[in-house]
Amino acid sequence: MTRSITYTALPNIPLVQPGDDVCAIIKVGLADAGITLQDGDVIVIAQKIVSKSENRYVDLGQIVPSVKAQELAEVTGKDARHLEAVLSESSEVLRTRKNVIIVAHRLGFVMANAGIDESNIAHGEGSERVLLLPVDPDKTCREIKATLDRSFAVSVGVIINDSFGRAWRNGVVGVALGAAGISSLQNLIGSPDLFGRLMKVTEVAVGDELAAAASLVMGQGAEGTPIVHVRGFRNRAPENDAAALIRPKNMDMFR
Repeated sequence: MTRSITYTALPNIPLVQPGDDVCAIIKVGLADAGITLQDGDVIVIAQKIVSKSENRYVDLGQIVPSVKAQELAEVTGKDARHLEAVLSESSEVLRTRKNVIIVAHRLGFVMANAGIDESNIAHGEGSERVLLLPVDPDKTCREIKATLDRSFAVSVGVIINDSFGRAWRNGVVGVALGAAGISSLQNLIGSPDLFGRLMKVTEVAVGDELAAAASLVMGQGAEGTPIVHVRGFRNRAPENDAAALIRPKNMDMFR
């Protein structure tokens, strides 16, 4: 039987401002695309517009860097004020080199710069703003799912995605920062393969796979398409949120 999944970038998404209702924006985008939500659909939302709606801006001009931030600035060549913002969102600094700092984010993600970014945000005159990750991406996904489910009388999945580098490979890919209504991490241990052999270690990062495919449709630059509708995905595994994708420190061979 032929299987397919359709990814559609919602059109006419405005520049999001602090306090904007992301669910209302999704509903307008769906209407403009001629899409009515169905059971099992998934909505993938770029982290940046969630952070903007939550007013996760920080003005570097208001930051006084600590001694540690100044020391890291000498090693990395990065702005000490930016590094202070990174430290404020981090539980541990893991690696540094010129222009690079890898940290353990307060939510458990291992990532560059604690996800703090200056791209695709408006900088007012005299302002040097950066944007932090959402406060609680899984919670936000649960709230958006509840609103969409209620509005359309369906049960959908919701993912907040972002771009991460990886320990083994070059480049960035989309990952799920937050999720609701899907099996973010599917455990196949004990399931038979094509020849009946039971799998011993296989777990599938379903949330990340959905997020990465959506990133191809969103783009990484000035495309202006930060919300993607997914149809055709079918998975009956038990639901778990994106926190399930974070490998515990004692199991992480790179730390």
